[in-house]
Amino acid sequence: MSTFGIDDLPVRDELRGKSPYGAPQLDVPVRLNTNENPYPLPEPLVERIAERVREAARDLNRYPDRNAVELRTRLAAYLTETGGYPVGPENVWAANGSNEVIQQLLQTFGGPGRTALGFEPSYSMHSLIARGTGTGWISGPRAEDFSLDVPAAERAIAEHRPDVVFITSPNNPTGTAVPPEAVLALFEAAQAAKPSLVVLDEAYIEFSHGDSLLPLLEGRPNLVVSRTMSKAFGAAGLRLGYLAAHPAVVDAVQLVRLPYHLSAVNQATALAALEFSDTLLGYVERLKSERDRLAAELGALGYEVTPSDANFVQFGRFTDAHEAWRSILDRGVLVRDNGVPGWLRVTAGTPAENDAFLEAARALKKDHPDLTDHPDLTDHPDLTDHPDHTDQPNLTGQPNTGDQPDHTGLTDPNDQRQERSA
Repeated sequence: MSTFGIDDLPVRDELRGKSPYGAPQLDVPVRLNTNENPYPLPEPLVERIAERVREAARDLNRYPDRNAVELRTRLAAYLTETGGYPVGPENVWAANGSNEVIQQLLQTFGGPGRTALGFEPSYSMHSLIARGTGTGWISGPRAEDFSLDVPAAERAIAEHRPDVVFITSPNNPTGTAVPPEAVLALFEAAQAAKPSLVVLDEAYIEFSHGDSLLPLLEGRPNLVVSRTMSKAFGAAGLRLGYLAAHPAVVDAVQLVRLPYHLSAVNQATALAALEFSDTLLGYVERLKSERDRLAAELGALGYEVTPSDANFVQFGRFTDAHEAWRSILDRGVLVRDNGVPGWLRVTAGTPAENDAFLEAARALKKDHPDLTDHPDLTDHPDLTDHPDHTDQPNLTGQPNTGDQPDHTGLTDPNDQRQERSA
């Protein structure tokens, strides 16, 4: 049998010894680990998708609208209706998931010889896509409570002068939101340093207690707001992300987008979902209530809970988070071990799913009190030291991770902690 493998190919040096991002899901009764919306699409929407796809299928011998004008127009209307700021189709761009939006932004504004900075722990695909586009990655600081330490963040921006700055609000995996004054302070710091493109990742904004920061686009052409239909729209299988920005940014990303990148079927499905936005946002309200219930009941059980504006809750603290994760898994519930020392993350599911999780959390407290003490996180090893991952020094005492322990995004395929979450 041949032993020829990836490392025998002339692949890029920084990819050697790595594994693809993600791992198989586990077959358990309750899966609350990937921040999916637990509610299936309503039957009238399913029927409308079928109608629109049937219409699109008649012209599948032709390429789709490469500029997705109808879809961008409807996304702009949705943003205007829900975001408190008027947006036109010239301000909107759509792609195959928010990850492709991020990729196109880094292809356009990052690349070899350029750097991007994010504040970790945060969404790990920012750094992974930076690697894939040849963009140097800088890990910026967070406060001990996972909020943004604005003065420290400003100093990091001034010191490293990145070409792209990522701000994730609500943040994944912590759930914490960033107040508008903090975003403005970091935006001004980025403009003074370079100027830099600032990307505000609002993948979970529909679940927030607060409002979208879309109005901050006014007068700020170097600010971009990215969104997804995977979460609030319950359409993770669709793979549709989008951004709102100055028309010049929309024009710029089209320099790197692949021709006809959005299929006619994807466009038709997304348009159908947008027709049912009010119905789907009703499910969001249920999930917000369930998220708040999870946070309250975990707190009542004696767990420490990070305030969340997303559809998940980060909870701890644990002397050994992976052992706590396994104990919950043994009770048929799969949550997420992101590698943040002392913490786990649980997605808000249906009431029945959440009840099953809370029962497992109660049992964990009762059966393994040694795991649920509140340790000093400074006793944990610093997971930020990955010289093969970052071209700049790590600037934070927090783990260099958002969705997997290694945070390289290229992980051990046998580690069941790693599942796709965006």
